Amino acid sequence: MAFSMRLVAERIKKRIQSLPQDGDPQENIEALIGQIVPLDEDRLAESQIWIAFSTFALTEPELRPLSREIHDSLRDVFRNILEALAQSQLLKPGLDTELEAKRFHALVDGLLVHGVIASEVVLAEEIAGIVARHLDSLLVP
Repeated sequence: MAFSMRLVAERIKKRIQSLPQDGDPQENIEALIGQIVPLDEDRLAESQIWIAFSTFALTEPELRPLSREIHDSLRDVFRNILEALAQSQLLKPGLDTELEAKRFHALVDGLLVHGVIASEVVLAEEIAGIVARHLDSLLVP
């Protein structure tokens, strides 16, 4: 189980690192988040592995450190996104970047879970649209 989870994490990391960082910041962030959530069959399978691993780690103490490492890595992704937006003055004034990073992380985790559990109802286009709308709520017009 740990091997599968490490493989998934490495695949996602490689996809994120290969993304272009030029152009529209919102589009770049949406593309980055799109590597994490189940927008196609491969990412759906990765999401299923993540959910199975996370559930298994609740009862298997030897898996908890890896589970925490993955959680912390994702938390850092969202923290870095919000800090970069704030530094670029693209984030609406007065927002708490730490709180917004946690909120964004929770939203994406929830979308991933719903995209796996109810993939016939929660469609990839809806997931992408919800991410885009959330970003719209954070960014200056």
